[in-house]
Amino acid sequence: MSQSGAPGAHDYQTVASREIFDGRIVRLRIDTLTMPGGGTADREICGHDDAAAVVAVDPDDRIVLVRQYRHAVGERLWELPAGLCDVEGEPPLETARRELVEEAGLEAAEWRPVVEIVPSPGFSTERVHVYLATGLHEVDRPEARHEEADMEVVRMPLTEAVDAVLDGRIVNGIAVAGILAARTLLDRA
Repeated sequence: MSQSGAPGAHDYQTVASREIFDGRIVRLRIDTLTMPGGGTADREICGHDDAAAVVAVDPDDRIVLVRQYRHAVGERLWELPAGLCDVEGEPPLETARRELVEEAGLEAAEWRPVVEIVPSPGFSTERVHVYLATGLHEVDRPEARHEEADMEVVRMPLTEAVDAVLDGRIVNGIAVAGILAARTLLDRA
């Protein structure tokens, strides 16, 4: 609480920051912040590029999902086509377009924002922009590398994808948020 006693009124200030790692995907730092009631506290922050993801829906109301190995959890996860906004100056929508081609060999005629999420705000700077893509057509997919070379691409009825979220078959947070938000958005149309 602030001096006035109102919750949420404290103005947090970063009084020190030190980088401890600068890698290809993540940057780690320790920030020292002022705390309500006086004093400071350290916060470990993972700097991470923003990302874009795509809920690509075909005319048969099926969505495109990819299944790939994620080493951090040691599992193959069902996910939306997605990728990092790691091309200098590229807006998130262009990242989404690029990733849909790279991961699924698809382009879309219509695009609209679905939801924006911060998957791990307690320690990560990452923000994910999720788009709905319709009017799909196939294009050549570039040669895949690393985990993408082992990626499975499927089309799943959107209703089944919602069920897969609710019964735990789809656990990737971006996919969960994107699928449920897209279903809601489409239901309102």
